[in-house]
Amino acid sequence: MKTNMDKLYDAVAQRGPVCVGLDTDPSYLPADFVRSELTAGENLVRFNRAIFEATKDVAGCFKVQIAYYEALGLDGLRAYAETLKMVREVGLPVIADTKRGDIAKTAEMYARAHLDGEFEADYVTLAPYMGLDSIRPYMPYVTEKGKGLFVLVRTSNPGAKDFEYEKLADGRHVYDMVGDKLNAMGKECLGESGYSSLGLVIGGTHIEEAAEIRARYQDSFFLIPGYGAQGGTAADIAQYLTKGNGGVVNSSRSVLLAWKKQPGVAFDQAARNECEHMRAAIAAECARLEG
Repeated sequence: MKTNMDKLYDAVAQRGPVCVGLDTDPSYLPADFVRSELTAGENLVRFNRAIFEATKDVAGCFKVQIAYYEALGLDGLRAYAETLKMVREVGLPVIADTKRGDIAKTAEMYARAHLDGEFEADYVTLAPYMGLDSIRPYMPYVTEKGKGLFVLVRTSNPGAKDFEYEKLADGRHVYDMVGDKLNAMGKECLGESGYSSLGLVIGGTHIEEAAEIRARYQDSFFLIPGYGAQGGTAADIAQYLTKGNGGVVNSSRSVLLAWKKQPGVAFDQAARNECEHMRAAIAAECARLEG
């Protein structure tokens, strides 16, 4: 069975590693775009659709952060479901950024909610703090439906240093231990591309260990946050990729708010311009590393 991680690998090969984050706040919409007769959620969907149509041929995938939609209540959740459907119905990969991290029956319900039904996505992000039994309830969707998981290992926020960088008795960091256990767990679901359906979230803002991390987890596909607004550069990001693949690089605000830095350019065209610039910059840095 061709897995969703295989499909993501193919998408990156075809269109590049840019992951457009549809983490859309109502304040991101240009004032003249908002229609007063529509709800906040309906305006978000219109904005997301315009961004999607403008960038779908220059992005490897899309990511939707559920918190932005939950904050708007039921209206927002309808917008969340419609946004996921918009991407999936044309066959493009979409990640549900939910960062769920519970166990047992609760985790089973989260898995059902986000990998099936009205909120179905191709991949879901998870937090492993409670242990590997917070991941296992999702595995039937991986083995039976080809779904993909992205589990937090080393994140892009400054607070990553609070826990993730703490040293263990054997000299490893906590994030090394988490990554090692997840990588071992993922060996049971390797796809045709050579990458596991159990992917890792590896922040792109801390680059000191980039080469080591990429070499350590050669069969793990990375979701790489931190580009743009969080400070990650193309040169930083390239170190986490393998010949330009093996990961997707998320950018949300830099794409959604690109219109504010491109006066006179429509917001959807500005988003496309930002994606094209990002894709070209990463490709150039990957070529430099390989050359």
